[in-house]
Amino acid sequence: MLKNLITGCLFLVCSAPFLQAQQDQDFLDYIEKNKKIAIREMERAGIPASIKLAQGILESNAGKSFLARRANNHFGIKCGDDWNGRKVYQKDDDYDDKGKLVESCFRVYESVEACYVAHSEFLRDPRKEFRYGFLFRLDPTDYRRWAYGLKQAGYATSATYPEKLIELIERYELYRFDKMSSIDTDVPSESIVSNILKTNDVRYALATSGETVAEIAARTDIAVRRILDYNEKLEGENQTLTEGTKIYLQPKRNAYRGREKYHVVESGETMFDISQTYGVRLAKLYKRNRMEESQQPAVSEQVKLRGCKVKSAPKLRDPNAPAAPEPDKLPVIIGGNQPAKPQTGGTTQPTDKVTDPLPEKEPDFLDPIEEPAKPPVSPTQPTTTVPPATNPTTTPPAATPPKEELPVIDNKTDFEETPVVKPDPKPQQPTTTPPVDGIVHTVQKGDTLWNISQRYGVKVEDIQKLNNLTDNNIKIGMVLRIK
Repeated sequence: MLKNLITGCLFLVCSAPFLQAQQDQDFLDYIEKNKKIAIREMERAGIPASIKLAQGILESNAGKSFLARRANNHFGIKCGDDWNGRKVYQKDDDYDDKGKLVESCFRVYESVEACYVAHSEFLRDPRKEFRYGFLFRLDPTDYRRWAYGLKQAGYATSATYPEKLIELIERYELYRFDKMSSIDTDVPSESIVSNILKTNDVRYALATSGETVAEIAARTDIAVRRILDYNEKLEGENQTLTEGTKIYLQPKRNAYRGREKYHVVESGETMFDISQTYGVRLAKLYKRNRMEESQQPAVSEQVKLRGCKVKSAPKLRDPNAPAAPEPDKLPVIIGGNQPAKPQTGGTTQPTDKVTDPLPEKEPDFLDPIEEPAKPPVSPTQPTTTVPPATNPTTTPPAATPPKEELPVIDNKTDFEETPVVKPDPKPQQPTTTPPVDGIVHTVQKGDTLWNISQRYGVKVEDIQKLNNLTDNNIKIGMVLRIK
């Protein structure tokens, strides 16, 4: 007996280094495989990549747990009342009326990335703001406060949960990912989960051609009366919508939560267009800019998106100028996130990723009491530099559109599933609008064939084939057939 005990102890001592090395390799493989997803979610949702990866490792045993392998569920997310997707069952911590442990219902995700996104949305759910909201006002690089904050908010029952996260973060230097970036985009932050998108932390859906308000309510499981309440300009449940109409599924915010404070008005753009673009209530925009609800700002004027009221209202549109789109018609969006406008140039877009969800009611400390002076913008001053004409008697040529800025991908976070877009001196395929008998997408800054394919649930090869593309290079403004 004593001999067997000694032999067993020696085996454990000798095998411990091997087991530790194997675990390290498993964890390193998990980090390498999922670090870019964590970084993208950090930029989109504001959760430190180090925290996200550490939670994934801890709760899925580095992707080796039953839920991770069977359901792509790396955070143990249960079904809940509003889950209509696939399910898997496993005993966890649910008991019946007699105190017997019963199987719990867990969500099945199509991919690990979908699970990572769902985990972010769980923490950012407005209904849980009272629990987790304070986390998003912490320094995003302070992983220690985040770890203890999760415990304080009641995320986990384990008394040592924060220490376990911190140990993983420091052992594998996960904190280095908190200072990395994937692809910079200058459009309002959005995410796509089950055809539901987000702007300014507000969910919305895009209408299909001929879809009614009632049909959108049915497919998004939102009451018609709520949709009518959340969206200005909607008249009733049987109203037929044009393709791409943005329908908000939550109340718009009182202010824009990105870095951009002003929006420069483009030709043909209305206050309603701006409200739709930034997910800000139309009435709040009018009030903040000291305008009447029937008024429209002049081209090149600035509309304030957040903070206290302006000192003076922007210059109003000339009533004799060409009429803007009728206010009772919703803007049309084709495969993008901006209202359709005359092709006179893109709207000045916010440059920030939303990282700090604030309460619905804007606190007074968000902006100084006194309104700072607006940056000077002259209506007559061109916004694009025009090259001098060679003949002084001729009119200078029109400004050419700015050259596409290609996504910058850090070598440390470059994964093969997201191809690096390289400049191609050869002319691209024609960008004229294809027939409207299928789904189309207008390429915007930051788009790649891969993220477009993820948005619409198709393969990159299918998009290339439909549009006669020979490589992955696409240009801003190119109209692609999707299906």
